[in-house]
Order: sequence, then structure tokens, then C-alpha cells
Amino acid sequence: MSQSDPPALTASRYGRYVGLVGLIVVVLITINTLLTPSNGATGIPPGERLAPFAVPLATSTLNGDADVATRPGDESSGRRPACTLRSAQILNICELYERGPVVLALFVDSGDCPAVLDDLQKLAPSFPGVGIAGVALKGNRAKLRELVSAHELTLPIGFDRDGALAARYKISSCPQLTFAYPGGVVQSKALLTRPPLATLRARIAALVAASRTRGWKPPTT
Repeated sequence: MSQSDPPALTASRYGRYVGLVGLIVVVLITINTLLTPSNGATGIPPGERLAPFAVPLATSTLNGDADVATRPGDESSGRRPACTLRSAQILNICELYERGPVVLALFVDSGDCPAVLDDLQKLAPSFPGVGIAGVALKGNRAKLRELVSAHELTLPIGFDRDGALAARYKISSCPQLTFAYPGGVVQSKALLTRPPLATLRARIAALVAASRTRGWKPPTT
């Protein structure tokens, strides 16, 4: 990453861990459908907090691996705590959940897996204040940019170059949709396949209703 770039994301740094995560994502790309539940991974459980991360936006000029550090000096995960990295070129999950509820889609950029992004974009105007975003795990960034352009996506779409989020978000399917309250605590079980549009709408509506009972107020239009 050049010195003129926004706040730096970490360079490649995972060693054996990268190989393991890379293998997980390759399997997702190859199968591109629901994996067997016997691996025990079903996303971050309700009641736990979203794993912090900051990744470059797919369409930005920023390069680098995901920063997933939770404290200063955590060199294996990033040079700075992920939550502190803020820029117009960065998708930061902490920034999203500080504003309101979050719906996060993790996906790979092959096959029909990214189709859920069209669904989320269609529903987003009905849920002001909800941070709806997607992150592509590994894959080809040029292809991802083409996808964003072809689908005319305006949702923030991040690029996890080294696949660091696969393990942290307990990926078992493509796509995987996570729902969290303001503050980042997971509200309900992740959706592990692309749901019907009505089901997705109902899940987001339930998230909004539950967030309101916890004191969150959607922005007024």
C-alpha cells in the first residue's frame, strides 16, 4: 500500500492460518451452495458481538488485507485496532453498528452466491438506518468490481483479500447473512442460504423492531 493511501490496512501476515482460511474459501467457491452442517459452523451465535474488521471497499483504490485486530500491537491481525480505521475507502463493521442495526452478507464472487446482494439492495430503502453491507471473501477484485457495476450496487461492498473473516464469522455457507443490534451484538441465527425475498424482509423487520425495543430510533425522513 502506498503512503498516499488512507489509514493503512495490514499487509499479508497469516502464514499457515492463511492457508487454512484459503482452503475454506476455495471449498465455498467450488461448491457455491450450502455446505454440510456437520462442520458445526453456523455463524456467530446470538448474544455474541460481531468480530471487528476493516476491509477495503471493492471499488476503492485502497489495497491490503483485512484488519481484524482488537487491540494495539496485535501485529498478527493488523497494525491498528480494526475499529479505529475509518475512511471513505474502508468498510468498517464497527462504524456500521455504531450507527444502528446491521445486516452483513458474506459471500464469494462466483456462481449465484452474490444474488443475495440484489435482494438486499431492493430492500434497503425500506429500512432507513439499517447498515446493510456485503463482503466478498477472497476471489478476484477486478471481477468483483465488474459485479458491483453490472448489478448497479450502491450498498457498501468490501473485499477480504486473504479470507480472514471466514474463520472469525464461522462461515459454513454462501451466502451467510448475519443480523446484529446497534452496538454489534448478534440478534438472531445467521441465514445460511439465500432466503426468499419475503423471508429476508421479515428478518430485517424483526431486527428493526427488536432494536427499537432496545432504545434505537430509525432516522426521520
